[in-house]
Amino acid sequence: MSDPTQRAADVLTGHRDSIDRLDAILVYTLAERFKHTQAVGHLKAEHDLPPSDPQREARQIERLQKLALDADLDPEFAKKFLNFIIAEVIQHHRKHQG
Repeated sequence: MSDPTQRAADVLTGHRDSIDRLDAILVYTLAERFKHTQAVGHLKAEHDLPPSDPQREARQIERLQKLALDADLDPEFAKKFLNFIIAEVIQHHRKHQG
């Protein structure tokens, strides 16, 4: 018979390994997303377009909140997370505007 504390430690290790893999996926996914937003920033700067698009941002927030509900994630957390990303993207776009 195995020790319950050891079983719990093994389960905990499994969860932590999964969390570590998911963190890596998040970082690489964000890096890929920012590569595309950087390209958008360059394009906007070349064509003298504004660094932000409030209508698109509102649509994206609404879309992400729906995805969050489908994924059983707090939609307010999803909104805060996307707002943080959008703020970073706009900051990058403004740098391209020179």
